Amino acid sequence: MESTEQPTIQYYWEDLPVGTVLELGSVTVDRDEALAFARRYDPQPFHVDDAAAAHSWFGRLAASGWQTCAMAMGLYVRHFTLCSASMGSPGVEQIKWLKPVYPGDVLTLRQRVVDARPMRSRLGVGLVRGVMEMFNQQGEQVLMIDAWGMFGRRTPADGAAKTTDQATTR
Repeated sequence: MESTEQPTIQYYWEDLPVGTVLELGSVTVDRDEALAFARRYDPQPFHVDDAAAAHSWFGRLAASGWQTCAMAMGLYVRHFTLCSASMGSPGVEQIKWLKPVYPGDVLTLRQRVVDARPMRSRLGVGLVRGVMEMFNQQGEQVLMIDAWGMFGRRTPADGAAKTTDQATTR
């Protein structure tokens, strides 16, 4: 059973200046989960059939890119969003599947803050543009998601834009 206790907020908009890097954990791609996901949401032959996958450019069964995005989102939420003042996202700029992901791969997620500014239409909200990068166990980047997030601000009157290049790792 999931806990209903609200975690302590560690990250407000002010805590996410440009250059911030967050390490957001790892997940292993399970074959049965990859097959179940693909059968339900992305039933292309190279995601659901070993023989068809062997004859595809993947050479073997590959996980759906959409499952890879879902796994990234799961890590992002569990290791960041739940302990932040997140107010959702106005959208995604870009998604790139850079390399195939296979059952058994261990994927690690990192996010870099590339833009941060106060939201003009809402005094108590700041916008953060983050690039999520997912890597396999060989250190190869397999996924990139460039997206915006809305975060509550500690003090709505703090109008200073956080666009400095001071990099931090958390």
